[in-house]
Amino acid sequence: MVLASPVPMAGSEDINSNESKMVVPLTTWILISNFKLAYNLLRRPDGTFDRHLAEFLDRKVPPNSTPINGIISFDLLVSSLLLRIYLPSTTAAIPDLHRPLHPHPFPVILFFHGGSFAHSSSNSAIYDSLCRRFVRHSPSAVVISVNYRRSPEHRYPTAYDDGWTALQWAHNQPFLRCSPDSTPNLFLSGDSSGGNIAHHVALRAATTSQIRISGNILLNPMFGGQCRTPSELNLDGKFFVTLKDRDWYWKAFLPAGADRDHPACNPFGPNAVPLSGLPFPKSLVVVAGLDLTHDWQLGYVHGLRDAGHDVKLVFRATATIGFYLLPNNDHCHLVMDEITNFLSSNCH
Repeated sequence: MVLASPVPMAGSEDINSNESKMVVPLTTWILISNFKLAYNLLRRPDGTFDRHLAEFLDRKVPPNSTPINGIISFDLLVSSLLLRIYLPSTTAAIPDLHRPLHPHPFPVILFFHGGSFAHSSSNSAIYDSLCRRFVRHSPSAVVISVNYRRSPEHRYPTAYDDGWTALQWAHNQPFLRCSPDSTPNLFLSGDSSGGNIAHHVALRAATTSQIRISGNILLNPMFGGQCRTPSELNLDGKFFVTLKDRDWYWKAFLPAGADRDHPACNPFGPNAVPLSGLPFPKSLVVVAGLDLTHDWQLGYVHGLRDAGHDVKLVFRATATIGFYLLPNNDHCHLVMDEITNFLSSNCH
């Protein structure tokens, strides 16, 4: 993979971990710091994971058939896979799944939560809030949050298989179409590991099926590779995340014995499937400049462009991981506007 040139950061080598308090709002700093503390407790040196404690610490919320801020939600089981569906409350509390939801085109966002393949779920409070924010900013949108199976109990390619199951289901649902003879306007989205899953589900659709994806929306997608990049070396441990953390999660997710040049990790690496000539969807890629893996994310954008695909980069030089989880910063508001515009311009 040819890496993008890192974005210069004056004095980045002098940044210490306490400086993150000056970069993000205090509430965001507390939120992500608490995540980091919990994540350190859950990962074991032998590569196993304390799933019982993880479930105890994960604050979850139920679906709501009574509107909350104009949005309803309900859960469905599809082949033992839990999906949480979010709708504007102008629809029936639980719509008739055999009839089109709206007579005009509307976006359907298949969302994959983050958590480095190991943490969180579709009913985690932070991701429930994020999915509701998508609907509030795009009032005709439907969001389907996918509760994919997590590593290390379920390694590659389980999360991708679950994403594929959800995509096939959504593609065939009458209520997600604007007319009986149309097809849904399907978008794939996710943050961190969820962004990685969205890419690989879109790649599977482009190589093996007739399912048309209207667009990909990736927030700080989790990619990597065997070599160390300038952003990894300069930002290691300085804004919540360390290389040791990232290496643990990749080892827990990838097949036993695989290195980080496996195509699941490095989509434009030496073992990856070439994207040139494939019907890969348009992409919106959001990159935080203080995420230590941002060189890999910028390299992903360059890889898409070199393969002839349409991609828009939104680079926020002073944003950290998780900036989109709380609407208390300008980065979050700008990115939500970008997502709304991307949905409206690619919904046919």
